[in-house]
Amino acid sequence: MAIIVIGGHSRSVGKTSVVAGLIAALPEFHWTAMKITQYGHGICSAIGVACDCATGDHSWAVTQEKDPDGDSDTSRFLTAGAARAWWVRTEQGRLAEAMPRVRELLSSSENVILESNSVLKFLRPELYLTVLDPSTADFKNSAREFLDRASAVILHDTRKDSSIWSGVSLKPVQGQPVFRITPPPYVTPEIVEFVRSRLSVSTHHTAKMTH
Repeated sequence: MAIIVIGGHSRSVGKTSVVAGLIAALPEFHWTAMKITQYGHGICSAIGVACDCATGDHSWAVTQEKDPDGDSDTSRFLTAGAARAWWVRTEQGRLAEAMPRVRELLSSSENVILESNSVLKFLRPELYLTVLDPSTADFKNSAREFLDRASAVILHDTRKDSSIWSGVSLKPVQGQPVFRITPPPYVTPEIVEFVRSRLSVSTHHTAKMTH
């Protein structure tokens, strides 16, 4: 089994589009797709809106997406060709509580692609791709924390440069491959070939280790 994690420095930078694009471009990997969402204070992980429930009861939830025609991100994963799609929702900072269930789902999957930054606290994937868009000023702490784990950068090709990110150094990704995109599309042939080649090496190595 191979695991890919797709992260990014903010919302709406194209993480879901990258996940869907890779699923569609690499059907031979028979992906299980997973999106991890951490809600802020007062939002219920079970239903995704503010509620008065006890946090001990609703600190996390995992649901399987079965509607490929829906409007959700996980529906997009099924539409792209994922074998299964799951949505993991937790309160901010409580992803650890959901990880036993996440690991259970991973263990029964052929290959997995996850949309998340914070899951890197608990997993060491074969590949971690981070999506950066210089036109978006916000830079999540989770993206900054794991920047040095990035296998490659998917960079929106804009007229702005990284100096927009005050106090953020991109030195951790110096020397790593940088794939420039001008959406749409979010996934280029170069990105697809990079992922395919890296996973082929990884799965071949794993096969040798098990013999």
